[in-house]
Amino acid sequence: MTDKQVLVTGACGEIGQALVQELAKRGGYRIVTADFMPLPDSIKGLAAEHVQGDLVYKIKTFYDYDFDIIFHLAASLSSKAEIATEEAHRINVEGTMQLLMLAAYRSEKYGKAVKFIFPSSIAAYGMPNLETKRAAGVVKEEDWNTPHTMYGCNKLYCEKLGMYYGQYYGQKHLDEKPPVMLDFRAIRFPGLISAFTLPSGGTSDYGPEMLHAAAQGKDYACFVRPDTKISFMAMPDAIKSMLMLMDAPRESLTSSVYNVAAFAITADEFRERAVNAFANANITYDPNPRRQGIVDSWPEDVDDARARSDWKWLPDYDVDRFFEEYFLPEIRKRYGK
Repeated sequence: MTDKQVLVTGACGEIGQALVQELAKRGGYRIVTADFMPLPDSIKGLAAEHVQGDLVYKIKTFYDYDFDIIFHLAASLSSKAEIATEEAHRINVEGTMQLLMLAAYRSEKYGKAVKFIFPSSIAAYGMPNLETKRAAGVVKEEDWNTPHTMYGCNKLYCEKLGMYYGQYYGQKHLDEKPPVMLDFRAIRFPGLISAFTLPSGGTSDYGPEMLHAAAQGKDYACFVRPDTKISFMAMPDAIKSMLMLMDAPRESLTSSVYNVAAFAITADEFRERAVNAFANANITYDPNPRRQGIVDSWPEDVDDARARSDWKWLPDYDVDRFFEEYFLPEIRKRYGK
């Protein structure tokens, strides 16, 4: 049986490395990676081919590839996107649109729907104030789609572009046979935490940053208030959810966009875990107004009932398993604690 050809953009990022490793473990895939960086040693031997450079300018080279599945992970993330908004729009929107056009073209020309898996974000939501956020609690996919950040705007718009190219692009007269459309599937992630890669300055990284600092005996000033609450997920569950969504039969899907959730905790609950795990932890609070404002605009938690119903989503790691079985053991191993 011929291996399925898979493109993973943004392969050098936290999600990309974990996804490539899991695809390779599964077998049956010829993995092509793309990133502006060279592949790290963790996945260098797992990709059949790596395309390095600015994705927006490299996409034209992919028209000769017969991709069955595209995982489009490449993005300018929330904190960076707020500083360089025009560049974020170019990377996040133009790059996504170019890939969607590629997938739509190949789907129609060869009569075979390319699966396009798009990681979206809780940044697609925008709560107007803390009172509303606390009252709303758990939100559904259609609630509060009023993002406050460039990153969130980019993600929400790209979801809409995916729906367009997957449902309406190349529309025919009603009496004509409709073209084969690409198969667009988006998944809105909460804050993702990997035990094997260092936090990279993301807006939700205050939690893991606390633990890394505590394990090293370093002081840490948290950039959000202690009562700040959002949803988080262990990286293995993020990869699991993407592959479950990829595997789900198209006819079982009732939407193009799905929330996934695992556990929602406050910054102070992260601090308590750090203090309990490392006796010398010294964690204080020094909220950064800009970053605090971003996190405050995200919901406390999301409703993933649609994913649980349509493709039987269920996380492996609740809050206790996340800390005790996944995150803390690796942190202790990394720092010899």
